[in-house]
Amino acid sequence: MSALSSWENPIQKATWQLQQVCKNLPTRPISVWDSEYGCAPFLLKTANIKADILVRLRSNLCLWNAPPPYSGKGRPRKHGDKFKLNESSTWSEVTHSLEVNHPKLGRVKVRLWSNLHFRKTATRPMSLIRVERLDEQSNLRVSKPLWLAWVGEQMPTLEKVWQLYLRRFTVEHWYRFLKHRLHWTLPKLSTPKQCDRWSDLMPLMTWELWLARDIVTDNPLPWQKSLDKMTPGRVAQAMGSIFAVIGTPARSPKPRGKSPGWKTGQPRQRRIRYPIVKKTTTKPRKNKPESA
Repeated sequence: MSALSSWENPIQKATWQLQQVCKNLPTRPISVWDSEYGCAPFLLKTANIKADILVRLRSNLCLWNAPPPYSGKGRPRKHGDKFKLNESSTWSEVTHSLEVNHPKLGRVKVRLWSNLHFRKTATRPMSLIRVERLDEQSNLRVSKPLWLAWVGEQMPTLEKVWQLYLRRFTVEHWYRFLKHRLHWTLPKLSTPKQCDRWSDLMPLMTWELWLARDIVTDNPLPWQKSLDKMTPGRVAQAMGSIFAVIGTPARSPKPRGKSPGWKTGQPRQRRIRYPIVKKTTTKPRKNKPESA
């Protein structure tokens, strides 16, 4: 987890990280990405990286089918008919469909459409996958469907490929736990080195909570119920009893009273101020015509 500089965006950083990882892998990997990377710029930047991509798509996107055969007149078409994810009337014919019984999700219906693309990535087609949960009568559930896109070489079977994305949810819940419970993004650090060091502590703290889950005693708040199988958050809530036994490497708190102040002769140095970088550009307002 390296820090994102002010002159980078998440897509540039993710592309660089994927490229660095692929250099040290003996085989072509399958990378799984969130919906933030389900866009044309990410697919264009990763076109020359030897990795397969399974990415989640937002349900309001518009894709394009493959163009029809060349008619012999004019410029050949780059795009076919529109494929709007939230409008079933624009969907083309399904390439493959199946229903499976998942041990945790229950009855699941999976459909596949082949050879679709973004408007700016006509030269890089992808396979579109829609995952829906069904009830016992094979009717659609209230939960929203999951849209996935496969970009790369030979795709695994439809029964297996959508289950690869389930590994992503573990990572997402971990990031959420870091931000909300371990305060990953709370400190306002001054330098990238400090940010990297603070980020390096997050996995270490997670492993400490994991290893301490069997030796801590649940300490619920008055409005919480006792748990037999403790979550990482409840383990962190009960870590005070362990710290009281093993101690802490931090310095003892200073006694209350008047502060001695700055030492005489110790040099002072102002905090480094970095320029403000705006990553979004504001569009100029249109001049409204003056009334007569």
